[in-house]
Parts: sequence; C-alpha cells; structure tokens
Amino acid sequence: MQATKRTMGIEYAIRDVLLPARELEKKGVEITKLHIGDPNKFDFRTPKHVRDALCRAVEKCDNGYEESEGNKELRQAIVEKEQKKNKLDIDINDVIVTNGVTESIQTITAAIIEPGDEILAPGPSYPSYMEFTKFFGGVPVTYRTIEEENWQPDIDDLRKKITRRTKYIVVINPNNPTGALYSDKVLKQITDLAGEHNLPIISDEIYDLMTFEGEHHSPATLAKDLPMILCNGFSKIDLLPGWRLGYSVFRDPTGELAEIKDAVQRQLRLRLSANAPCQMAVIEALKHPKDHLKGMMAKLKERGDFSTKRINEIPGLSVRKPQGAFYMFPKVESKKWKTDKEFVLDLLNNAHVLTVPGSGFDPLYGKGHFRMVFLPPIETLESAFDRIESFMKKNA
Repeated sequence: MQATKRTMGIEYAIRDVLLPARELEKKGVEITKLHIGDPNKFDFRTPKHVRDALCRAVEKCDNGYEESEGNKELRQAIVEKEQKKNKLDIDINDVIVTNGVTESIQTITAAIIEPGDEILAPGPSYPSYMEFTKFFGGVPVTYRTIEEENWQPDIDDLRKKITRRTKYIVVINPNNPTGALYSDKVLKQITDLAGEHNLPIISDEIYDLMTFEGEHHSPATLAKDLPMILCNGFSKIDLLPGWRLGYSVFRDPTGELAEIKDAVQRQLRLRLSANAPCQMAVIEALKHPKDHLKGMMAKLKERGDFSTKRINEIPGLSVRKPQGAFYMFPKVESKKWKTDKEFVLDLLNNAHVLTVPGSGFDPLYGKGHFRMVFLPPIETLESAFDRIESFMKKNA
C-alpha cells in the first residue's frame, strides 16, 4: 500500500535530525543534543507543587474523560490569567484547552484553510504553521524578518505579500527559532495591516513570560477590536512539556470568528478530550506564584550571553543575541557547505553536536543558518562550542 501524498510530504526538521543522531549513538558515540526546546532534558525541573498537584488530581478526579473544550475550572483560571496579563475582555466560552499548542495550530488551520488559501507567517518560523497549512492544501507564505535588526519583521515585505487568498497573519513572539522579541512599534504596524485587510491574527505566545530585555506585549493589547486567536500553553514557562497541554483564546469582539471557533470545537469533540488529571493539576501552575521563573531566567540569560559570545568568536559563524525564549539562530558564514542541512550533518558526524538546519524553519529566510538551544549548563555548552570551534577551524 502507498501512503497519501499529504502525509509523506510532512517534514519536521527538529525531530527529523534525530534519526542520524540515533545511528551514531548505536555505535557508542555520545551526542550533545542542542536541537530540541525541552528544558526538562537539562537541569530545569517542574516545580514540586505542580507535581504534587498531579498526584492529588489522580486521586481526586474519576480519571474519566474531561469536557472536550477543557476543564471548566482550568478555563476560568486561563481567563483570569489572560485578563490580568493581556487585558482581554473574554469569558470561559472563549477558551479551548488542547493537547499542546500543536493541536491548537492543527485545529485552527483545519477550520480556516481550504485548498489554495494562503497564510502569512514570519520567516523563519516554527514548522507546524507551514506543515499543517500544506497538509490541508493551503500555501504557507513567509514574510521576511530582518537579521540585522535582531530578526524584527519587515513590514513592507509583509504588506506586499497580502493577497486575496490570505486568510490570516501569524505572529510568533518571542520567536522560535530566532529568539527575537518584537517591538511594540512593529506589533502595532502588523495589527494595523491586519485591520486594514480584515485579517485575523494568530498570536503564538507560548514564551510570553520568557524575555531577557523588555517585556512581552500581546498584539491583542494593541488592537482591541481586531479578531485574534491567542495560542499558549504550559510546556515552557511552567516546565511541563510532557503533559501536552495548551490552549486557544478567541478574542472576537465583532463575532467574525464564531464559525471558526465552532469548527475547532467540532474537531475537539471528535478527539474526545485532553488529559483530565493534568488539566486539574495545571490549575495549580496558573494560580500559584511562579517562584521558579526568576531563577530559570537568570540561568537562561547567563547561558544565552555565553553562547552569543562563544559563537561570535568562532570563525565562519555569527549570531544575534536572543531577547527571549531559549533559542538562537546562528548564520553559517563559511561557503564550504552547499546547504545548511549538509552543514548540520557534518557537524553532527564530526563534532557530535546536534542542531537543526535553518531551512527546516523556512527554505527562503532560514537557509544558511541553524537553530540551537542554550538550555544546557555552561559546562555542557562550553564543551560543545570547543568542538564546534575545532570543527570550524579545520573547515575554514
């Protein structure tokens, strides 16, 4: 039997690069894995009060199905969080709990995109926005972000790429894969364009409290009348990636998104519900002070600063200092390699450091780069950079 073209065409560079790494590990090679944004794989731990809450939830709840839209108490806690942080005028009916932000992206895309429709996402961009758009027959279009300006969106390029087939604009801020934090000026320009062309915004805010310089501001706070869907979750800030819990917030003052929300809810009824005990337990993460965040961000800032300095000292590489999240997107200045994928595989095989090809985040604006995390302790990063530096000097 042959698989469908839509499934065989799926690419997810972040996990795809793990396959050649596993082959090396079978031979006994130790790999430093800087490819995936999972803080729990390093020295970050889920707060104990949240872990304890899950143990209690397993005993307290009946361990049966939850409501398809999500636990009511959790959704109310999300409403309170979004009202406080982003000043949103929403209620519990505007919130939908999903299996991670990925399911939010998938269901929103499925609800909006017909074959031939276009979306506008930042280039480079998190792959799921592109891949799900293609999966449902749409065309992902990337708008340029400017490396020399710390990867801020190019508003002129965004404006030029809006067509009659454009269905929505994606904003990922803080940004994965570049670590950029968008300025209020740029966000306002994006919302103005969206309003001018009657386009909703999908705002990915999974790293909203994870910034080093300045604070994250949602585009929803800058354009209060614009239809918008905010996507967020608990994997990063609350150190719960394995719980697979996210949510969508429909901020829809004009009712433009009513049918889209209905279509998303229909899909979620089809998949029954997200994890019931984890939903009960994560209420504790929302309501409890995030005391772990200060120490976590201090670690990340130190590691980000260290990584920026080391990379910029290595011949043939350069990088912009990250302003949020825990990613950076170095540029391969050397012309030795024909593609960034070739570079990443060469680096893996010879320096035993696993990163992700930049073209996996956008063939146009990501090419010639690679994404890496700076989550490991300084000692691990230093060892990796020593090997990368030796590798680059041999190949200069």
